[in-house]
Amino acid sequence: MTGQPRKGRPVCFVPTDGTVPAQVSDPVIGLRFNIQARYGGIAEVDFTDLEPRPLAIAFAGALRRQAELGGSLGARSTIKQHMNAYRRFFGYLRQYTHVTMPADLSADVIDGYEDFLEASGMTPIHRHTVVAKAILALRSIDADQPGVLGEALHRRLGYTSAQSAGRSRPRDAYSPFVARQLRDAARADIGELFRRFGNLPSDEGDENLRSVTAEAYATITAHGRLSSGDRIFKSLYFMRLRRGLSVSTLAEDIHGRYHLRAADIPPLLTFLSLETGLEIECCKTLTIDCLQNPGSGTIEIAYVKRRARGAEHKHIRVRDGGLGTPGGLIRKLIEVTAFTRQFVPSDCLWLYYYTGRKQLRAGVEHQQELVDRWTGSHGIVDDNGQPLRLVLSRLRKTHKALWYLKTDGHMARFALGHTPEIAARHYADIPSLRPLHEATVAEAFAAAAAAAGPIILAPDDEDSWQRRDTTSGGSRNADDLLNGEQDVWLAACSGFDHSPFGEVGSPCPQPFWGCLECRNAIITARKLPALIAFQGFIEAQRAGLSAADWAVKFGRAHDRITKQILPAFPDSLIDEARREAEQHSLYLPPEARQ
Repeated sequence: MTGQPRKGRPVCFVPTDGTVPAQVSDPVIGLRFNIQARYGGIAEVDFTDLEPRPLAIAFAGALRRQAELGGSLGARSTIKQHMNAYRRFFGYLRQYTHVTMPADLSADVIDGYEDFLEASGMTPIHRHTVVAKAILALRSIDADQPGVLGEALHRRLGYTSAQSAGRSRPRDAYSPFVARQLRDAARADIGELFRRFGNLPSDEGDENLRSVTAEAYATITAHGRLSSGDRIFKSLYFMRLRRGLSVSTLAEDIHGRYHLRAADIPPLLTFLSLETGLEIECCKTLTIDCLQNPGSGTIEIAYVKRRARGAEHKHIRVRDGGLGTPGGLIRKLIEVTAFTRQFVPSDCLWLYYYTGRKQLRAGVEHQQELVDRWTGSHGIVDDNGQPLRLVLSRLRKTHKALWYLKTDGHMARFALGHTPEIAARHYADIPSLRPLHEATVAEAFAAAAAAAGPIILAPDDEDSWQRRDTTSGGSRNADDLLNGEQDVWLAACSGFDHSPFGEVGSPCPQPFWGCLECRNAIITARKLPALIAFQGFIEAQRAGLSAADWAVKFGRAHDRITKQILPAFPDSLIDEARREAEQHSLYLPPEARQ
């Protein structure tokens, strides 16, 4: 483009404006450096032990470029995963190949590496992710240094694997029993931890102890913390020790009046994720300005979901009120961490005290030990009665599963924030909900089978139907059904020329025991002798037919009579009908013997 564009002057372009500049090779070479990740802090990279060295330098440069602004690696944890994958790849190269530089790599090396991972027992989806990290590094090397990699390898980098990655196993939800334990324990701890803020020092001990305790609190008020090497802390520690008072958690106790503690984080995260359904990584990255757009009893939480490429910034509307609501809890956290924020300038919601070298911290560093200690202190158990090992990433699925149960699986109400397809595949089709789905299918089949069978009128139901029909004026068709004028062999028929098995207006084409499967059939007490006689006949037919042939011809009819029809009538009526069937030999149509 010629010159600077100005108002009133047309813009002119030249042919060179459309050309793409040549790729500038990475000028930085090194195997030990730090990467300031966009999320999670600094990642320390050290590839000095990797061989061959030229290839290690190329992979180190690829890692640094992918972690730059606009690159695919944004979180410190993701960078660490790629570093570990590179080490695995270099271990394979050192043991099974003679590669010394990038130009020695070939498509066979990549395929061999994939076969090696498969032979080691790695699952398909895990193998796919590990191979993908090496492929991404090689693609970056190929873009940074065109022509270094061979043409065959260049074509091989166009895909990750020729094999299917398979379907990932969905992360399961906790049962309502476990969720109730977690929610109750979190609520109890949250109420207790906020009550300790601002409490006056206890009056235990003598005047000297109270004086040193007050001095320790004054130091924390002025400087934010009191280290274990400080004179005041040592004095307080030994004075309490000589008086037989507890000192095992002295540092946490004196700082807990001013700061959140690391042990407070598990119940806070558990409650927040269970109540809102936010991913645990999104809960960890909340900031002090996350509460937005308050409404009537609700408020929006603004959060960042890094996995949602191109739509990372999201909002969710939640309840707002007291500590038992997500909005009220976050507002209280902002309030109690205001003092800590004077000494740790950060907009992260999670500021807390942790015993160690860096005592005041911003951001959640997940430690399973703290989570296990919290669940163990409350005696939380799983569905088998064993101590629960809480995995925080399963809390979102638990929230979704509880909402699924509450909505009775109604997909339009359940799929909030997702398409119905995503909601069904990721949050409804999980192992913990499978028994519910199987029971629902079984109930549906049972209801369909019951609806497909005949209408059975026990004597009381028949009398009630007759009285109701008389009161309402009656109808000729109902009278004919009740007085037997429309009886066929095993039932009364409400539509002999409207059979579901034939054309309208033509006689029913089914054999006489087909009434047991027909929706037009009505079974009354007067048909019991015929039913019992037919039952005896088909049971006698077992001797003349193979088991398979008998099941095909009479199996369904026998099950209808013995499992559905006869149990619906009183035993006295059954006995009377059985005696009548024995006294009077009932005629059976010829089709029964064909």
